[in-house]
Amino acid sequence: MQKVDLIIKNAGQLITCSSPSGPKRGNDMQDVGVVADGAVAVNQAKIAAVGTTDEILRDFEADEVVDAGGKVVCPAFVDPHTHVVFAGDRLNEFELKIKGADYLEILASGGGIISTVKHTRAASLEQLVVEGRARLDRMLACGTGTVEIKTGYGLDTDTELKMLEAIAELDNSHPIDIVPTFLAAHAVPPRFRDNTNSYVDLICGEMLQKAWNWFVTSNFHGHTSFFCDVFCEEGAFTLTQSKHVLETAKSLGFQLKAHVDEFTNLGGSRMAIEMGATSIDHLDAISDEEIKLLAQSNTIGIVTPTVNFNFGSTHFADARKLIDSGCAVALSTDYNPGSAPCPSQPMAMAIACRYQKLLPSEALNAATINAAHAIGLGHLVGSIEAGKQADLLILETEDYRAIAYEFGSLQVGRMIKNGNLLFN
Repeated sequence: MQKVDLIIKNAGQLITCSSPSGPKRGNDMQDVGVVADGAVAVNQAKIAAVGTTDEILRDFEADEVVDAGGKVVCPAFVDPHTHVVFAGDRLNEFELKIKGADYLEILASGGGIISTVKHTRAASLEQLVVEGRARLDRMLACGTGTVEIKTGYGLDTDTELKMLEAIAELDNSHPIDIVPTFLAAHAVPPRFRDNTNSYVDLICGEMLQKAWNWFVTSNFHGHTSFFCDVFCEEGAFTLTQSKHVLETAKSLGFQLKAHVDEFTNLGGSRMAIEMGATSIDHLDAISDEEIKLLAQSNTIGIVTPTVNFNFGSTHFADARKLIDSGCAVALSTDYNPGSAPCPSQPMAMAIACRYQKLLPSEALNAATINAAHAIGLGHLVGSIEAGKQADLLILETEDYRAIAYEFGSLQVGRMIKNGNLLFN
């Protein structure tokens, strides 16, 4: 009998989300890999074995044994698109949206991203870390174990680098694992409003190189990818400008992401897919032709239903069509101060089921294994498989479908992160 550090037994439903061949697509999105009366053996922060309770107790013993009591055990959630590091809030804009102002109107009047930029530039590194840690605490309480965090509220070299330092400090000091993304091309700063190309030149000629230099000396190097993202959208960056940013980033070693088709279709999805982007995000206005390209590619399509919900919109990305067309679809909160002040992947799942017609199984796979592939960590997290990192949730329910069914309540009873029991 093999000795391990931890055994979790008596899971009424052990939800593995297992997908050894890559992200889930099509009908496979409906398979969450249920093991009845399941158990997991954990050793040295890794999953040693998965099986029924009888099988695991026959082959393994541990000093620490957690009885799941017939509850659901599933992978910790992965959130592949967030903007957690920022200062200030956008409460006044919340009221403006209720009164009918749209996102682009607020942005054009100096609000939106630019409002957060002002506060973030003025904030100290310590303030960004303290406030970011509080947000990560909320995400952890909702069951998220791994998160991507973007810069993009600096829009100048010094503040963008300050945001990267904050992201690194959070990764060092918080239980949640973080993947960094450089998003200097998030919006056009006011002093470049009449000459966006000059700002793009600054990004490509200075900021990206300095960000890459930071990365190769950071604790992230050798452990995670470093992504470059761009907001290809009317009022932000044109298709040509976006391609220039991504081409420059790719030449330096960055992996690629792109905000595309949130409001208007500029051809950004095609461009990013053809460049080999790891993910394209939002996709509310993606064309049928681009959906076909996405289905034939290795790029993950990330949808963010929390944004549409926050806008009070009834128009959502057609995630149902994306899945039925064979695309690998992931789900994210897009946690940020303006368009999606939401830390909860279960809430994102609940919205996706109701407005985008995902089944609970599809939403769960989108928020775990596919989300992990959307940040280049599908080999490490997002499913309960032997050899992967031991990031697991014990939920206060006996049926995994309740994660999306009962919205607005916390169902996480216990969380195991890197093999350690975090809270009970």
